[in-house]
Amino acid sequence: MDYFKKILRFAKPYRKYGYLNIFFNILYALFSALSFAALIPMLDVLFDKTKKVFEEPKYTDIGHLKDYLQEFINYRVTAYSGDDEMKGLVLVIGLILVLFLLKNLFNYLAMYFITFLRNGVLKDIRNKLYKKVVELPISYYSEKRKGDVIARITSDVLEIQHSFLSVLELIVREPLTIFFTIIIMFGISTKLTLFVFIFIPVAGMIISRIGKSLKKKSDDVQREQGEFLSIIEETLGGLRVIKAFNSESRFYKTFSESTKRFFNYSNILLNRQNLASPTGEFLGILVIGILLWFGGKMVLVDGTLDASSFIAYMGLAYNILTPAKAISKASYSVKKGNAAAERVLEILETENPIAEIDNPIEQTSFESEINLQNISFKYEDEYVLKNFNLTVKKGNTVALVGQSGSGKSTIANLVTRFYDVNEGQISIDSNNIKNLSKKSLRSLLGLVTQDSILFNDTVKNNIGLGKENASDEEIIEAAKIANAHDFIVSLPKGYQTNIGDSGNKLSGGQKQRLSIARAVLKNPPIMILDEATSALDTESERLVQDALEKMMQNRTSIVIAHRLSTIQNADTIVVLHKGEIAEQGTHAELLELNGIYKKLVQMQSLSA
Repeated sequence: MDYFKKILRFAKPYRKYGYLNIFFNILYALFSALSFAALIPMLDVLFDKTKKVFEEPKYTDIGHLKDYLQEFINYRVTAYSGDDEMKGLVLVIGLILVLFLLKNLFNYLAMYFITFLRNGVLKDIRNKLYKKVVELPISYYSEKRKGDVIARITSDVLEIQHSFLSVLELIVREPLTIFFTIIIMFGISTKLTLFVFIFIPVAGMIISRIGKSLKKKSDDVQREQGEFLSIIEETLGGLRVIKAFNSESRFYKTFSESTKRFFNYSNILLNRQNLASPTGEFLGILVIGILLWFGGKMVLVDGTLDASSFIAYMGLAYNILTPAKAISKASYSVKKGNAAAERVLEILETENPIAEIDNPIEQTSFESEINLQNISFKYEDEYVLKNFNLTVKKGNTVALVGQSGSGKSTIANLVTRFYDVNEGQISIDSNNIKNLSKKSLRSLLGLVTQDSILFNDTVKNNIGLGKENASDEEIIEAAKIANAHDFIVSLPKGYQTNIGDSGNKLSGGQKQRLSIARAVLKNPPIMILDEATSALDTESERLVQDALEKMMQNRTSIVIAHRLSTIQNADTIVVLHKGEIAEQGTHAELLELNGIYKKLVQMQSLSA
């Protein structure tokens, strides 16, 4: 029930729809019971048992309500029909039709209003999940599979709607239908109704025992669904590699093993769930059978109950079966919903380790320097950076070079605060970046990575990501600085051309120049270039390098370089080795040292 309460918090904005649903469900439950009770006068007319009443009865007290209603109906039938029994029959049939019409009208209105609540909660949970997914740090997704996260936002949230939110409809309607029906059953025969109550706890115990293992089975199904969605996501992302290495059969085997497990888990779950309905129905019919025996004895032998009341009573008893079955199925749904809610709430309640302080500083400009002071950082157990110190003055270009795994990209991740340092601090203009709002920190930074991350949208919208509501002129100017304008205007629809998933309709160099244009449009004072040219051919590299040099003019830049020829003009080159600074200086100074940097330059010259 804890998960149920947490999910119900999302229903607060839609509570007016909940109240209207409850109101119409009360009316539905009342008229559902009355519609069966109205069978008694009809049967009395058919069996010629209607007592002639010529004077309108007087209401005395609640204790005699049943007798008053019976007398009043008989009075109306007598007054309307006179000696024509068919007129009386038409009257009571009309009464039954009106009651059933109202019952179904109120049922529709109750479902109409709960629809807004259910879909509203579904929308809000998905929105909150998406917002949380975007807010959580990049480190979170190194542990979670993307497909599993997608499964939680889609199928798990849908399961919550089908289970928990379906129960909202039943909380009022079905118990009240049973309640009103039982009241009328007591009014018809107290003895017979008490006899029914002996069997209800027994039926409840049997149904309860069936549902105990449903939560675990449902958890297995949803976890496995996340597994095969992850395989689909990885397959689509790496389709070229899969085809190039003839690995289709290997991935198919992994996927089919996952779907086989899903098949087995689903069979167990659904068969256990499907047991609820026939079990509930059989137990209900068993009670009806016993009622027929006991009630028939009261009619035929004891004479304590008339036939028309007994037939109506049986209709009322059967009227309990449908809501009772719905409640038993709802208990299974809640157990299934618990597993889905647990997975959804696990994301929503995950603490973000990259948290902002209360009242963070909103820094809007960069004035003097970036200072990395005695920073140490580890992704897991081993430190990637150890007691690292670096100062980047405003207007300077600092290049970071070194072997793979030396910690170059880690510095970019720490300055942008995708990760937080374990020790030491990073400051901008003497302000610790942990004290800045994440939005203001990242508004000071522009990022161009080795992998051009573009979106399935137009060229214009991909560049415009750098600045909200940018004009066409600003976008074109940014594209020109990035050496991208010429190839863009040659595309079929120019700036309105859709570039496909991840920009796959473009070449590597074209994608990279769009990434640079996006950073140029943002116009940040600090630029971080993470191996922006390492994956390009010579011609593309020349165009991109030219674009980068234009972009870095009058800006502070941290350049992570793989090709050393691209950073020879940097103000400072820092050579990293196993997370520490091995050498530092200008290109000429480092060559004179005759150390690691010179060896790297010579190795690249030979390979070229």
